[in-house]
Amino acid sequence: METVHAIELRHITKRFGKVVANDGIDLTLDRGEILSLLGENGSGKTTLMNMLSGIYYPDEGEILVEGRPVSIRSPKDAFDNGIGMIHQHYKLVDVFTAAENIALGLQGRGKLDRKAVASRVREISDKYGFGIDPNKKVYDMSVSEKQTVEIVKVLYRGADILILDEPTAVLTPQETDRLFAILRSMRDDGKAIVIITHKLHEVMALSDRVAVLRKGQYIGTVDTAGTSPQALTDMMVGRAVSLNIQRPEPVNPQPRLTVENLTVLDAEGVKRLDSVSFTAMGGEILGVAGIAGSGQRELLEAIAGLCPATGSIRFTPDGGPAAQLLGKTPMQIKQAGVSMAFVPEDRLGMGLVGGMGMTGNMMLRSWRKGRGAFVDRKGPNALALQVKDELEVVTPSVEFPVRRLSGGNVQKVLVGREIASAPAVLMSAYAVRGLDINTSYTIYNLMTQQKQKGVAVIFVGEDLDVLLELCDRILVLCGGRVSGIVDARAVTKEAVGLLMTQAGGKGEDSHA
Repeated sequence: METVHAIELRHITKRFGKVVANDGIDLTLDRGEILSLLGENGSGKTTLMNMLSGIYYPDEGEILVEGRPVSIRSPKDAFDNGIGMIHQHYKLVDVFTAAENIALGLQGRGKLDRKAVASRVREISDKYGFGIDPNKKVYDMSVSEKQTVEIVKVLYRGADILILDEPTAVLTPQETDRLFAILRSMRDDGKAIVIITHKLHEVMALSDRVAVLRKGQYIGTVDTAGTSPQALTDMMVGRAVSLNIQRPEPVNPQPRLTVENLTVLDAEGVKRLDSVSFTAMGGEILGVAGIAGSGQRELLEAIAGLCPATGSIRFTPDGGPAAQLLGKTPMQIKQAGVSMAFVPEDRLGMGLVGGMGMTGNMMLRSWRKGRGAFVDRKGPNALALQVKDELEVVTPSVEFPVRRLSGGNVQKVLVGREIASAPAVLMSAYAVRGLDINTSYTIYNLMTQQKQKGVAVIFVGEDLDVLLELCDRILVLCGGRVSGIVDARAVTKEAVGLLMTQAGGKGEDSHA
């Protein structure tokens, strides 16, 4: 008797112009299992899942649900077939309650029966251990609570085949453990679950099987119990890749950036940073950890001269007197002889101009060197070609608009440009967010190379495993305050996770 799968994809192909995003993919998903979907950036993972959730429609092939062919042309069609997708960026209305968000968009006559919705939400929560308050406003929720609302939303609509895109990207270790317990409970209840993730240790801990895509093609599916992170990486990339992050000991570290009592208020007068103090040393990588919205972005922007702040930010060059940076614009900081590089969180909004090619974006750092109406393009063009070759940027040419490149290639362009400026201080915000493992390790090695050149590297990250392997010290922020500065070689992931949720730790006293 032929096995009936919860989902069966047969020869699925999707093209965008001349680009083949998915090329004849065959894949199965069974009830009572968690399937991880792995692949480098641009391998077609999200495109494939978007066809299951009704956002795209395949050009060729067919989708079978419980053994019957279906046509999924919209998210409503997906829900009608029991399929729901929880996207990486939550789609919730801040001023509504959890229950109102969950019921939003459902067909119904007359007034919304809030009591009935809340009762059903509690029923689902109790069954899987969500612990969600149906009457709580979204703006009062933590990131993990918002994610829980998204999961309950698809369950409320009757989905028993769930797709989660990078579900742990902004969760603490404790929140991740809680999510995994919920997903295992749902699997044991007969749900079929697909997880798109780049974190191999999570794949090994959670999934039953792993499917691997490479350059739009299906490479194979393996049982998690019979594989290893190294074997999965080799499948993804198509060749052996080293998974070791080099962390040499700092050599003669010198105080480079001294921040004291740094306070930042937003436009509404709310404190985003509250009396933050620390010293970044030349020749070390200082990691910055914290749950989303703890003040990481404001910290880097204040140092870079991009937002008003109070307190003190002093830069100390080798053998020279300290210079006060607070109150200076980025151009004034540069004119003061401080070479600072900043890789912002918003790659295409703040970091690069999407409509320009690599050469144009390299020129943004040097255009003032031109004389009169003429701007030198030779230097930036040579730099663009150098970054393209050294970082293996996949682009038709250095004039091709960067907004049309994959996320990984955009990040390589941005990091390559900033490092090429030979900075004394290099700040990066979520440098590897959404990047595949091969590109991520390229970025980690670049950061370590800068450290070895005596640069003070400030690395804001969300993957604690990486922060603990890459950094020398870790500054932990909670609610805009420093809750601890710890030795990355000696601290545990759980200890950092606790500091991320407890403001007012030991501060500088806790660094080794």
